[in-house]
Amino acid sequence: MTPTGRKVTLIEGDGIGPEVMEATVRVLQALGAPLEFEKAGAGLEALSRHGTNLPQSTVESVLRNGVALKGPTGTPIGEGPVSANVALRKALDLYASLRPVKSVPGVKTRYEGVDLVVVRENTEDLYAGLEHLVVPGVVESLKIITERASLRIARFAFDYARKNRRRKVSAVHKANIMKLSDGLFLDCCRRVAREHPDLAYEEVIVDNMCMQLVRAPERYDVLLMENLYGDIISDLCAGLVGGLGLVPGGNIGDGTAMFEAVHGTAPDIAGKGLANPTALLMSAVMMLRWLGMAEKAERMERAILSVYAEGKVRTRDLGGGAGTREFTDAIIAAL
Repeated sequence: MTPTGRKVTLIEGDGIGPEVMEATVRVLQALGAPLEFEKAGAGLEALSRHGTNLPQSTVESVLRNGVALKGPTGTPIGEGPVSANVALRKALDLYASLRPVKSVPGVKTRYEGVDLVVVRENTEDLYAGLEHLVVPGVVESLKIITERASLRIARFAFDYARKNRRRKVSAVHKANIMKLSDGLFLDCCRRVAREHPDLAYEEVIVDNMCMQLVRAPERYDVLLMENLYGDIISDLCAGLVGGLGLVPGGNIGDGTAMFEAVHGTAPDIAGKGLANPTALLMSAVMMLRWLGMAEKAERMERAILSVYAEGKVRTRDLGGGAGTREFTDAIIAAL
């Protein structure tokens, strides 16, 4: 702790990142959260300034402070360096991606009462980007699944379910085709499930899971999966409640965590004061809970949801006319 509170590394990111970060810091300060902020860089802006999209000073800042709040960062497609997100997760060993997905009052979608959590292994699988050219015209990508990582993420999911009074864990896989890699993942999930007889456990093939989620998302509670499946399904789940602009995200390791907006950088509206900061605001709520500031987290979440429930102040992405500052002012007033 510092004289002013817990230090948090702030990574503004690219595009609308600085705008949604400014809004989130304003709310945290209005809330009176005992936090001190230390800025660091990552993403395309960092690449242009430092020649790398992840300066070592950023990694050191997060390791020193133990927690980071991060805006969206851009990544070149098909070329350039590894994603700053992937590099940060690896460098900090943030092995668990946590995405709570819950219906927002006042936001009309095809579904009501959605309340599930995606737990995604964050360090290996195809998503790790281990690729090489075999011969011209042939590229090989390596899918790495280890017992250590699979047991670790399974334990995280079951522990989270128990601590948060969840009822069921669903392991998502493709072991009918990838019998060794996904088979190992399932074996680890089963071993951990046997240690938690109080929780229901099931296994769902990934393509079937996609269909079932759009048919009846209320059937599911905690979804446990490998890295690439988790990347895809977490976005699908966000679509059930109104999109990535409403959903928070956390990347958690042993004693270190990074909370982030999981949406894109939206360069088309960057600098125009139109961005919806909800995803980063809700990620900050997750951060407060992780820091043990439960009362502050509850107050902040209630304020955000009350603005949505009232429905008078909405950003343009949700059919309203409010800008980032006006929306943020409404949340601060609701505190």
